[in-house]
Amino acid sequence: MAARLKVPGLAGELAAEFAGTMILILFGVGVVAQVAGGGIGDHDSIAWAWGLGVMLGVYVAGRISGAHLNPAVTIALAAFKGFPWRKVAPYSVAQFLGAFVAALIVRWNYTEVLHAADPHLTVKTQGVFSTLPGNGTLPVSEWGAFRDQIIGTAILLFLILAITDAAGTPPAANLAPFVIGLLIVGIGMAWGTNAGYAINPARDLGPRLASFFTGYGGAFRDQTGYLYFWIPIVAPILGGLLGAGLYQMLVGRFLPSAEPPEPGRIPTDETPETVEARRG
Repeated sequence: MAARLKVPGLAGELAAEFAGTMILILFGVGVVAQVAGGGIGDHDSIAWAWGLGVMLGVYVAGRISGAHLNPAVTIALAAFKGFPWRKVAPYSVAQFLGAFVAALIVRWNYTEVLHAADPHLTVKTQGVFSTLPGNGTLPVSEWGAFRDQIIGTAILLFLILAITDAAGTPPAANLAPFVIGLLIVGIGMAWGTNAGYAINPARDLGPRLASFFTGYGGAFRDQTGYLYFWIPIVAPILGGLLGAGLYQMLVGRFLPSAEPPEPGRIPTDETPETVEARRG
């Protein structure tokens, strides 16, 4: 008889969300620090590193927590895919803490480079940690950024649901994290101009707080002085609900019935027997 898999409790799921989000931010914020502070790399390296960070974060946490790594994902899955609402707040806190700790590590590691590039820790390098309208330089208003984040996160959730829907054509052989990583690369390359494609409240707020506590006094405001921090929190949540709702309305309800995975969990091809075999 095959050994039964140990089902993680809420504490295990939160640990996985923390770890997966931390991995995501170590790559994402780390690459922006390298480009902005050290002048090594460009927009494409940023887009690819963010995509790799998401892919690796999902591989870290997917089997345990579903690897949401994003409160907008968690809320949308609760609204449309049966994820328990009682877990939404704990998941969101774990994601925020993972992003916060990762950003502190990046800030510490790149201290010399950031201070050399921007001695007064201004908006010039604030974009390493958190997003700004027009990436701090282009003529995009705060409301333009708000619109952009709704659209970008709607695209994200529409396609996450499409990629992971067991009734559709999900990637086989545990490739869903890889495809989701490519999705992030695509969003970065196509939707990064107006607001830096935060598309994730934890990704923006956690590093923003980390930068504020380590010398960036203007972290909560944009280059015009506007109290901007709320936009990458509220707009992605609205966009995520919009995207998930559109997927259900336009695609999901027309798919044939299939045995769904546990709510909020990335589907894989693994069985308890294959997991036990892989573990030795």
